[in-house]
Amino acid sequence: MTSVKEGLFISFEGIDGAGKSTHIDALVAAFKTQYGDSKVAKNVIQTREPGGTPLAEKLRQLILNDAMDALTESFLVFAARRDHLNLVIEPALARGDVVLSDRFTDATFAYQGGGRGFDLKTLSTLEQWTQQIRWLDANFTGKNDEETIRQPDLTIWFDLPPEIAAQRLAGARVPDKFEAQPVEFFRQVAAGYQKRMDDSPSRFAKINSNQSREAVWRDVLAAVKSRGFLA
Repeated sequence: MTSVKEGLFISFEGIDGAGKSTHIDALVAAFKTQYGDSKVAKNVIQTREPGGTPLAEKLRQLILNDAMDALTESFLVFAARRDHLNLVIEPALARGDVVLSDRFTDATFAYQGGGRGFDLKTLSTLEQWTQQIRWLDANFTGKNDEETIRQPDLTIWFDLPPEIAAQRLAGARVPDKFEAQPVEFFRQVAAGYQKRMDDSPSRFAKINSNQSREAVWRDVLAAVKSRGFLA
């Protein structure tokens, strides 16, 4: 593999109903337009977690639907992530491509850590094991501990009151085991996201998702453009 710094990795975070899917589709289109009009050849990869590979999609079904304790759930989430990194994310970044993922590790700290109340130190250990760039990129030469962990270049967090999200999802589809949780669970999920942002403020862009779709999209574009990722 070539340098890990060549590609661009953006993750979208937030509870269901916050508007992630709508705006990740729009941002994919914006990147494709930019690179389609330029001489720079870059693929734009849209993916999701849990999922993104055949194995990870199988694990997704277990994670979202089967009863299990928080540790088992966390193991499966990170197993899916490892396969996703190995087969999709790292090869794309090594090629210099743009990767947009509907959720990544922040979701694990928010849902399993915040919502489930699972031990954050254990999650941090699993994060280190799973996302060590030294095991993902044979050419990696960094020595800084923070640089050895694969993280998105930008995380867009769609922040929405759980009550509003529940109204948006009402009757939309049969809820999975997480969507069926009470409002208090999602308050803890939001607190989990806030803690992750507090720990890595430069990586996050917090978007107020309780406004019009057009206003949310303007904020998303502003966050991406302010970092020089879009012209």
